[in-house]
Amino acid sequence: MAKARSGLGKGLNALIPEKKPNIDKVQSIHKDIHKVHIHEIKPNREQPRKFFDTEKLDALTESVKIHGIIQPILVRPIKNGYEIVAGERRWKAAKEAGLKEIPCIIKEIDEKQGMELALIENLQREDLNPIEEALAYKVLMETYHLKQEEISLSVGKSRPYIANTIRLLNLTEEVRNMVRDNRLTSGHARVLLRIEDKKLQKEIAEKIVANQLSVRETESLVGSIIEKKAKKNSVKEERDSNLVFLEDNLKRLLGTKVNIVTGKKKGKIEIEYYSEEELNRLIEWLQRK
Repeated sequence: MAKARSGLGKGLNALIPEKKPNIDKVQSIHKDIHKVHIHEIKPNREQPRKFFDTEKLDALTESVKIHGIIQPILVRPIKNGYEIVAGERRWKAAKEAGLKEIPCIIKEIDEKQGMELALIENLQREDLNPIEEALAYKVLMETYHLKQEEISLSVGKSRPYIANTIRLLNLTEEVRNMVRDNRLTSGHARVLLRIEDKKLQKEIAEKIVANQLSVRETESLVGSIIEKKAKKNSVKEERDSNLVFLEDNLKRLLGTKVNIVTGKKKGKIEIEYYSEEELNRLIEWLQRK
């Protein structure tokens, strides 16, 4: 796998256009920082981060009560207010702390740029779990039609890393939830992608969690399962070819279709006939033998 580039691509500043928004309704407290009423601010609909740690949010809320919001959040103007681009956690903490206004940097940013910036901020803070990250890349590709190479440049991750992260969405919903809840790492998840059988994939995932298997132990377990399955299929294919050979021989001898059905302990030979006359012929042939 190609090594990911250090840093995070263009960064926040390079993706933010310099066009000045209309800020007549907000109080300016610095050249680029303005106080905005907290109820004028809306969460980002495309926020890649879906889960917020309750304990960490409570701790931040207590800090905000004492010190206020030290780092302003980034918002973009929308109809009837502003939408958060970066800083939703600080906004949530400010609301919980009872703040009426919050310091903001207001920038004219379109939805695609907003999504990129929200993703970059969360990646910089390592706040996203692998499934949230994969979903964010998927939105950038499907909604905003970005190619993996373009996402790679924006977020500072290699293209193979982007591709492998998106592949995690092929896991079963139960396994994705285990990754989302940090019961499984992305390393475990990538190994599980080798298991195509969804039911088996879930069973192995539960075994990994129950036995606290490492990624290396998981690779060994999955490898042995795949090897056993390959051997079983090989034996089955060989047996099937022998059955086909026998069926063809009986067909030539009897002059009609023959089907051999095998089971664990017993089997049967099915001989087809299409008239009473043909049945009598087959009976006579068998009796002579």
